[in-house]
Amino acid sequence: MDPRLAANRANWDDRVAIHVDSQFYDVAGWLRDEPGLSLEEHLALGELTGRSLVHLQCHFGMDTLRLARAGAIVTGVDFSPAAIREATSLARRAALSAVSSFVCCDVYDAPESLARQRFDVVYVSLGSLGWLPDIDAWGNVVASLLSPGGQLYLHDVHPFAMCLDDTGERVDSHYFEQRDAPWIVDEPSTYTDGGVLESTLNYQWNHSLAEIVDALLARGLVLDELTEHEWTEFAQFAWLTETSRGRFTIPEGRPRIPLSFTLLAHGPG
Repeated sequence: MDPRLAANRANWDDRVAIHVDSQFYDVAGWLRDEPGLSLEEHLALGELTGRSLVHLQCHFGMDTLRLARAGAIVTGVDFSPAAIREATSLARRAALSAVSSFVCCDVYDAPESLARQRFDVVYVSLGSLGWLPDIDAWGNVVASLLSPGGQLYLHDVHPFAMCLDDTGERVDSHYFEQRDAPWIVDEPSTYTDGGVLESTLNYQWNHSLAEIVDALLARGLVLDELTEHEWTEFAQFAWLTETSRGRFTIPEGRPRIPLSFTLLAHGPG
């Protein structure tokens, strides 16, 4: 494994126990409330009952299992053994183990690790692409996993928002990052409440919207929709306002900038 990705895996292994116990994820509330698809997911994906779905970089499976609850037959993929163990446990606790499975592998190895299986839906959720050094290779993975005519659903942090400093007050990094020049982050905390990390070093990359789209179009995918949002699902900046839906948006009087985006595409055939 690329030593930078190995450092990231150690970092994410450490995050799992903290995240599972955090109020941010609120596993007990998730089990109690049994959330399903968001409105945006439902409008984009339609009826999921009986459809095969792979969730890339699934962490400990909460989003994966929401999709299973909506009727999909889901496979979650993550490179963290700790995350896969927790995801498998959570599926049993949620009584969704019959329609879910979890595989531990690097996202770039997913086609081989899944025995070249094809899926009706490839699903990628918030906070995924910034951990990948090669977005072009990621596009190849998506194309390799999609059934003919299958759907890609991608919702992630907007690359412009990733250029802002921790305060969100100024741009402190390039929008057009180089693959071999990642952000090197060394900090003992994660984005949730909770404990302290032991493996603190991690590497992150920013990919422009054009790079992401081009990685898909070059593999024959057809772009259906690209939407930029003034909201995100975590308190990226202290001045964001939390809505009744649990999202974080820009308050009145501040410049309107994109915080996240959704990309919908389908495979040829």
